[in-house]
Amino acid sequence: MSRPPVSSTPVLRTTLTWSALVTAVLLVVGGIVGFLVAGFPGLWSALIGVFLAAVFLAITGLSILIANRWYGDPLYVGIFFGVVLGGWILKFIVFLVLLFALRGQPWIQPTVFFVAIVVGVLAALAVDVVTLLRMRIPHVSDTSLPTDPDEGERTTPHS
Repeated sequence: MSRPPVSSTPVLRTTLTWSALVTAVLLVVGGIVGFLVAGFPGLWSALIGVFLAAVFLAITGLSILIANRWYGDPLYVGIFFGVVLGGWILKFIVFLVLLFALRGQPWIQPTVFFVAIVVGVLAALAVDVVTLLRMRIPHVSDTSLPTDPDEGERTTPHS
């Protein structure tokens, strides 16, 4: 028997798809602007900055999608948080390694690199917001529980 998908799965897939498209556009625009501002160091700085922003933001969404594969398993909650926390630890380690590796490189223009990362993050956040606002996720907006302690007595769901 097939389990229904977790409600976050379609949202995350849509977000990752649109983020990939926005990243492709930002790579082209950022590369051109970076080159015009600072030559080849600006080009490489923009490309690397946009790419890193996209990868770091995608790791969280991908880790949640991977963890959702265990939905319905008795160990789902532990697996979910283990996978997501593992993704965050991976991001932190890779961030530190890249920070030390790229610091002081002659082919990195720091201002273009910083602006590219910020624009990449803001674009990804905009995609997240638009996706969440447009997705139709079923939810219950008002419900009374059969054993609501505030009502003082037991009620039935259809009373």
